[in-house]
Amino acid sequence: MPEKDKSSHILNTSSNLLGFCLVVITSLKVNNYSEKTLIDEFTALSALLFMASSILSFLSMRTEVEKKATRFEKTADTIFLVALMCIFITVALITFHILI
Repeated sequence: MPEKDKSSHILNTSSNLLGFCLVVITSLKVNNYSEKTLIDEFTALSALLFMASSILSFLSMRTEVEKKATRFEKTADTIFLVALMCIFITVALITFHILI
């Protein structure tokens, strides 16, 4: 798969998951659960990582220098994976009632 195609997939998915994280954070704040749990902190961390991944992916697509574009794309890919792991860990902790 060409690098530019990979960047567009990362950008689309990161921005969608960023929106999901913001909805979760907003729901927790509206229902006054944010002070009682650590879920919003983990979700906020994921949101920041998805935002960074989106920005780097966008820069990868817009950069004309191939070496720089590849570096942006690889960094976006790594950050995206870390954000996914953060969401996975949060969901696992909630599922097993470790993090309430």
